[in-house]
Amino acid sequence: MGNKGVGEGQAMGTTLPYWVDASRESPVEVVGDTHNESLELVVHGRWNVAIAAEIRAGVNKCLAEHPTAVLVDLRDLGDPGGHSAPMWLAAYHCGKLRQPPIPLMLCIPPAATLATRLRQIGAQRFLSVFASMPEARAALTSGLRPPDRVQQDLPPELDSAARAREVLERACLDWDLASLRQRALLVMSELVTNAVEHAATDMRLTVSRRGAGLYMALQDDDPRLPALLPPPPHDPGTPLLARGQGLRLVQTAASAWGARRHRSGKIVWATIRGCPG
Repeated sequence: MGNKGVGEGQAMGTTLPYWVDASRESPVEVVGDTHNESLELVVHGRWNVAIAAEIRAGVNKCLAEHPTAVLVDLRDLGDPGGHSAPMWLAAYHCGKLRQPPIPLMLCIPPAATLATRLRQIGAQRFLSVFASMPEARAALTSGLRPPDRVQQDLPPELDSAARAREVLERACLDWDLASLRQRALLVMSELVTNAVEHAATDMRLTVSRRGAGLYMALQDDDPRLPALLPPPPHDPGTPLLARGQGLRLVQTAASAWGARRHRSGKIVWATIRGCPG
C-alpha cells in the first residue's frame, strides 16, 4: 500500500504528517478507541477509483499511527462485484509486516458479494470478518492484551513540558527503550509546548510501548489541527528553527506523526522506532 498524507515519504526524517480531518467531506472516517488504542476505519459510498484512493490513504494513515488493531466497517460500502477484496488482503499483509503486527478486522454483511468473494479465496483462514460491529468490537476486546502504557493529565502551562518529559523518561527506563530516549524527549517537548501555546486547554498525555518502539499521543480540547509551516528563508544570523517551526523538529525526529479529530478536540500523535520505516 503506498503512503499518502500531506505528501509522500516514509523514511525516518522525511515522513510527513498524516492528518485525519473530519471537517472535509470524505467517504472514509477514522475513529480512535483511547481505551485499547485501536482505530476504526468507516467507509461510505460506492466502490470506484476515487474511493479506492481514499481508502488506501485512510488505511495508510491508520497503519502509520501503529494502533493495537484496525477495525474496518464496510457495512456502507457499495461493492456489488466484490472488487475491493484485493485491497483488504493487501492491507492485512501490510499490518502483519509491522513490528509488532497490527491485526486487521473487517465488518461486512454476510450476504454481501465482498464477503462471498473473500470466502471463495480462503481469506477467512487469516482475515477476521464479522457480521456486525458489536460482534467485531467484542472479539477485539477479548483478543487484545492491554498495551503497556502510562497516562498523565496536564494543565495548559509551560511547566507541563517538563512533567511530560519525566513521564517519558520513566517509561523508557521501565521498558528498556533507552536508545529511543533522546528522540522521544525532543518530540514530546515540541508536542506539549505546541499544545500549550495554541490549544491552551487541559491535555491528556499517553505513552505506550509498541514492541521495540514508542507511541506518544497528546489529547486536547481544541479541534484545530496543527499546521506545519513552510520553512522560512535561511538567514545565517537567525536560529535554524524560528518560533512556529517547532513541528519541523517533530517531523525530523519522529518515525511518523499526525493528528486526528477526537470528540470535541483532537489527538496529535507520534511514533518512535529504532529503525526507519
